[in-house]
Amino acid sequence: MRELLVIGGPNGAGKTTAAKVLLPRFTGIVEFVNADEIAKGLSPFNPDGAALVAGRVMLERMEHLIGAGASFAFETTCAGRGHAALIRRCQSLGYRFTLLFLWLRSPELAMARVAQRVGEGGHDIPPDVIRRRHGAGWRNLLDLYWPMAEDGAILDAEVSPARFIIEKRAGAVTLHDSELWRRVQEQTP
Repeated sequence: MRELLVIGGPNGAGKTTAAKVLLPRFTGIVEFVNADEIAKGLSPFNPDGAALVAGRVMLERMEHLIGAGASFAFETTCAGRGHAALIRRCQSLGYRFTLLFLWLRSPELAMARVAQRVGEGGHDIPPDVIRRRHGAGWRNLLDLYWPMAEDGAILDAEVSPARFIIEKRAGAVTLHDSELWRRVQEQTP
């Protein structure tokens, strides 16, 4: 079966790091389409300057993989709703959609994580963008992306290793940490 795996979460949650660990170890997916990594490949010393082109290349690559019937994964903050149409199309073509969302409790924590990443040579995201994406990503996760997923998990990315908060398998939901899930829902913007 063809697989579409989406790794979601706010900036700084560890999406790329999680993909590099999870994909080779737990899936047969070898195609991870990541605009940030594409931008680094296009312009190693100025990836921010290549971001728009990288976004187009990412979309073109995903279209190519869909056309070839290949399984693939990508990451997103879930702040936009644009990936929903692509996911629905993949599902109509027989892809199984799995969503892993890495949760961080606040935009401030996301900002601190991004600042740490920048200190280690990674890419920066302006604080106002992090704040906007944090709220929008969570709303879109609950209202749009989570209901679409056949399988998925929302994980607490504040601890290492990340721990399951809630999980979905073949549509059946299992709550792993009811107290944390209650707090997560209370903080929803």
